Amino acid sequence: MALDLLVTLIAGFMAVALLAGYGASSILAAFSPEQRRLRQWTAIGPLGNGLESGLTLVEEIDPRFRKLPGIPTSPKEMGRLRRRLAMAGYTSPTAVVLFAFANLATPLLLGLITLAIAGASGWSFAALAAAFGYLVPGMLLSRKIALRQREIREGLPDALDLFIVCVEAGSGLDQAIVKASDELDITYPALAYELRLITTEIRAGKPRIEAFKNFAERTKVDDVQSLVALLVQTDKFGTSLAQALRTHADTSRTKRRQNAEERAAKLGVKLVFPLVFCLFPSLYIVILGPAVITFVRVFSQQ
Repeated sequence: MALDLLVTLIAGFMAVALLAGYGASSILAAFSPEQRRLRQWTAIGPLGNGLESGLTLVEEIDPRFRKLPGIPTSPKEMGRLRRRLAMAGYTSPTAVVLFAFANLATPLLLGLITLAIAGASGWSFAALAAAFGYLVPGMLLSRKIALRQREIREGLPDALDLFIVCVEAGSGLDQAIVKASDELDITYPALAYELRLITTEIRAGKPRIEAFKNFAERTKVDDVQSLVALLVQTDKFGTSLAQALRTHADTSRTKRRQNAEERAAKLGVKLVFPLVFCLFPSLYIVILGPAVITFVRVFSQQ
């Protein structure tokens, strides 16, 4: 009996150890530097305005998920959704499936939770929760897009400074883009990813100006669109690239400082709400609480 128990324990331990080892090796292999590098260069991004790649993306989605409600069936709608997801940084074809699944799962989940809490009489609250849940994925996606655009906008002056240094050192603009993407990978990963996409498109045979136009189309950032217009004029008229980049970098840096000053000026107004709803009630309780207790005791004795 003891021998059987010992054998069972050893077999269970070896099975758990093998599963843990296999899982750890799979995770480490997936996050190895080679795999990360391959994913960076083979990432599928929406090139052009997204309408041309819409049909391709419809065909690339697994046939089991094409009939899922919320997944566009026309190339135009797919391109529109694809551009919006790309603005948030989600360039994989599976992002469309996950977004559609979130649009279905979130209303059901919030509705069922509200119904379980409120009981059978809480159908109206469950309907409101389901309607709110339907809006949650779009709201989160819009928030992600805004944060990513802000990161690209704030990192663009530093990227332009690196461009200027590389160009004045004798490197071409293509080499400057590669160097800037490597240097900004930690501080501004979204901008570094977009710069790698530009490099990928240029190496695939697209003209540099076309690649930058796609960059502006993907991000929808005003500073990037101004940079693209500047590069088009520089390439058309043959003016100094370094001087043009330096002027645009100074302008972008000034706008970044002004945006920071604007957010700092709004901070006082935004602090009113936490002060009113969080700090003032506690302050009133501490200050007026002893007086109220004293009044209650005095009037209760009379």
